Amino acid sequence: MRWALVRVSLAVTAMVVVAFAVPLGLVIREMASDRAFSDAERNAAAIGPTLSITADRLALEKAVASTPAGAANRMAVHVPAAGEPRSRAIEIGKRRASRKDIEAARRQAVITDVPGGSALLQPTALSTGKIAVVEVYVPENEVSNGVGTAWLVLAGVGAALIVGSVAVADRLGVRMVRPAQRLARAAHDLGEGRLSVRVPEEGPPELRSAASAFNSMADQVVQLLDNERELAADLSHRLRTPLTVLRLNAASLGDSPAAEQTRAAVEKLEREVDTIIRTAREQRPQTQGGQGGAGCDASDVIHERMSFWSALAEDEGREVRLAGIDRPVRIPVVRAELAAALDALLGNVFRHTPEGTPFAVDVHNADDAVIVLVSDAGGGIADPAAALARGNSGERAGSTGLGLDIVRRVAESTGGDVRIGRSVLGGTEVRIWIALDGGRTAQGRGHRVRSRRRTALRRPTSV
Repeated sequence: MRWALVRVSLAVTAMVVVAFAVPLGLVIREMASDRAFSDAERNAAAIGPTLSITADRLALEKAVASTPAGAANRMAVHVPAAGEPRSRAIEIGKRRASRKDIEAARRQAVITDVPGGSALLQPTALSTGKIAVVEVYVPENEVSNGVGTAWLVLAGVGAALIVGSVAVADRLGVRMVRPAQRLARAAHDLGEGRLSVRVPEEGPPELRSAASAFNSMADQVVQLLDNERELAADLSHRLRTPLTVLRLNAASLGDSPAAEQTRAAVEKLEREVDTIIRTAREQRPQTQGGQGGAGCDASDVIHERMSFWSALAEDEGREVRLAGIDRPVRIPVVRAELAAALDALLGNVFRHTPEGTPFAVDVHNADDAVIVLVSDAGGGIADPAAALARGNSGERAGSTGLGLDIVRRVAESTGGDVRIGRSVLGGTEVRIWIALDGGRTAQGRGHRVRSRRRTALRRPTSV
């Protein structure tokens, strides 16, 4: 495209230069010729007054010598005989024109070609009634004086115009071609899997629009791939709940070979699930967004999931305490997402605390936030910040860190957050802050919520 623009500009500019320069050069040549013959006419006219008064040779020689053309020996005067018996024709200066041309010039002015240039033959009336002819020689170099220089100037101007137009066309071509080349390279890189490539929105409006469309497409591709990885990771993590049940049931089978094989199979299955989770979540950027206006009853979801986990707790001799689910609590979270977050936290309790360790789920409903607390009486987490880091298992060996990440995404989707601390039971407390107004919760409300939590935990409800 770039060289096509250069060639088009070169052709168009050359045509314009030829169309204007050639006629202008011809006009300049005609002007130079007219100037030379106008000077010759003025020199010839300067002899006219003398010829009209006298035909004396000496006087005519002085008059011819007084003119520029006569002084340069380029003027001649041809005076015919007066008609008297002793009168003779007078010729002053060097004659260059033929006799025939001179006789023809007695009727009208004539310009004739002579060796080395041209001759102007100007008729002039004498006092005797005869017609004399004044001959002025015009050399060829006088006719073309300055024409060559003018043509060189025109050629230089034309060449400068052509070079300038080619340079401008080249710059315009670069301005158009470079964005197109960047767009092509970006499309190639995207096809090779480099999903972070983007195109600067530069150049003509059409290319800026194409770059914007490409960037939108790339963002959509990245989002779709992230959603697929997220779905695979979340589905894999939800397998942890039945795996926990299988592991607990396998632990109670005794020491038979079949029991050992069952426990080994469950452990292998857990490792495979962990591998799927890690692979699916590699290089997944953190996303945050609302739930699109969807919501659920937190009390109903917690009651449903605790009906499942309480059976396992009873088998392991764990005391379960619930508080704050005696009335509906609406939150802007999808039901399945909240259930996945609860299963992730409760699964961690069963997985990382000894049998018989009590735990509690506490719900606090404020005007602008809902807080869900999951507490246990285990050994706690030594490094809460590392545990909250994406994909970091903290001090818990064998964990992918996805459970807390699922919980954090649920909270952050509403503008809330997740914090880990020491519970009143002596172990770990995970606090899920679910904002009801997009995250504009009052900071001073935290102290009142913690006070209500302690009061609720002193009045536990067992299930």
